[in-house]
Amino acid sequence: MGILSGNQKEEPLHYGEVSSLWAYLAGVNSHIAEYQTLYNHTGDDDLRKFIEDKINSAMKPQAQEIETVLKDNGIAIPPAPPERAKANIEDIPAGARFNDPEIANAISMNIAAGLVALSKIMGQSTREDVAMMAGKYHVEKAQYGLRMLKMQKEKGWLIVPPLHTKVPELV
Repeated sequence: MGILSGNQKEEPLHYGEVSSLWAYLAGVNSHIAEYQTLYNHTGDDDLRKFIEDKINSAMKPQAQEIETVLKDNGIAIPPAPPERAKANIEDIPAGARFNDPEIANAISMNIAAGLVALSKIMGQSTREDVAMMAGKYHVEKAQYGLRMLKMQKEKGWLIVPPLHTKVPELV
């Protein structure tokens, strides 16, 4: 265990850390392009601000930090899709447009999946810096999830499963 007792940044990443960080980075890069496209379809100003904030304040910095960790450890980074151009929503035919509730729901599902992926990275890490980085992203993602939940409730976009309101009497 001497190899795991020194400076953590000099410790090797294990295969699980490499695989999970690589996959998470690939997902973040894909979601950046996806969110840039969804931004073009968004008509609601609050949702547009949310998407822009999430891309610029969370996703791009996360991608950069993970790229640095992988490169510093000699790992090739996954290919990233190109940045998407901004488009005018009026140029997208109404029948071909994603609507705001669909966009909000897709983002909520992505956030939930990201929380699971980050929990996996935290649980499998032997390097404290990797676990802390994933934990930091987990907190950020949970905060964005709560903001999105609040927005969905306020705007009537939340899709809920059937509510269990009748509890049978026990005999």
